[in-house]
Amino acid sequence: MKTEMVAMILAGGQGTRLGKLTKNMAKPAVPFGGRYRIIDFTLSNCANSGINNVGVVTQYQPLALNSHIGNGASWGLDGINAGATILQPYSSSEGSKWFEGTAHAIYQNISYIDQLDPQYVLVLSGDHIYKMDYEEMLENHKRNNASLSVAVIEVPMKEASRFGIMNTDDNNRIIEFDEKPEEPKNNLASMGIYIFNWGRLRSILTSSYAKDSSMNDFGKHVIPAYLDSGETVVAYRFDGYWKDVGTIDSLWEANMEFLRPDMELNIRDKAWRIYSKNPISPPHFVTETGSAKNSLISDGCYIAGDVDHSVLSDDVQVKEGAKITDSVIMSGATIGKNVSIHKAIIGEDAIIGDNAVIDGTEEIAVVGYSEVIGVTVDED
Repeated sequence: MKTEMVAMILAGGQGTRLGKLTKNMAKPAVPFGGRYRIIDFTLSNCANSGINNVGVVTQYQPLALNSHIGNGASWGLDGINAGATILQPYSSSEGSKWFEGTAHAIYQNISYIDQLDPQYVLVLSGDHIYKMDYEEMLENHKRNNASLSVAVIEVPMKEASRFGIMNTDDNNRIIEFDEKPEEPKNNLASMGIYIFNWGRLRSILTSSYAKDSSMNDFGKHVIPAYLDSGETVVAYRFDGYWKDVGTIDSLWEANMEFLRPDMELNIRDKAWRIYSKNPISPPHFVTETGSAKNSLISDGCYIAGDVDHSVLSDDVQVKEGAKITDSVIMSGATIGKNVSIHKAIIGEDAIIGDNAVIDGTEEIAVVGYSEVIGVTVDED
């Protein structure tokens, strides 16, 4: 598609519901599945869909995210006619430019999009786990002569009130949009994935900000404005695996689902790789006292204890006598002797002292990045 369509990934949200895990890190940079970060799935979808130009809009605690993305080489986005560009708030003669909403973030980066002169703009969230061919969505957009396409997925009816719900006619044309309705009419939820005809969106945003700056948010303002003005807005139905990992429970649950051999994402699919940027570490090692079952173990791990149904990122140390079950252990963590961990997320470089017990049976337990629990008495 070359520059026919430019992708804009919104990655500036604070992600407060992830608590300690996003205290000093943007949500899309949170580690996932042993060797990935959340944003890897969206970036890989772009690369696999043939989208060569990707703008990543950051704002909150962007250091780790910026370092991870770099020039986009890990996703093949560093070619002559390709690029991954970090777009951060900036100051100008008109004052500060903090992003005030999803649509405002796009408006503030009009100059970036204009220089690529695309026909379409694909707006994405950087905090979802899924695989999607955006080229197929674009073909559907063209086929329906749409002005705006919204990717939608059926969610359990009891959860529908947490989402923006699209009401459609028999031809999948969206006729009504309810943002987190108390009594939803159906369960067709917006995935936060939009394809806009760039000329039309640009006109709407610039007109709004020249008048009353009322178009800050896509869900609250832009989509209703499109519907009110009679634009052709169509739903693109998606029936694959999709997970919003915006809470501790959903992040832990998605990691546990990632362990299933028949998991729908199929990360071993060579035709649709999930790319990432990882440090070089030696192969993992399991000692004669250690064991690992039903688990994902990344490079550099040293395992002298027992690991069962868990995800271990790079360079995790599990000392003798430790038992880890149903947990996520992020890079560089050290688990002391005779430690017991169950249903927990342990942050990067955390240290769990000998004999500590971390039990998330009642509520998923979380240990923050570089947090120290208990007292370390053995440094071997």
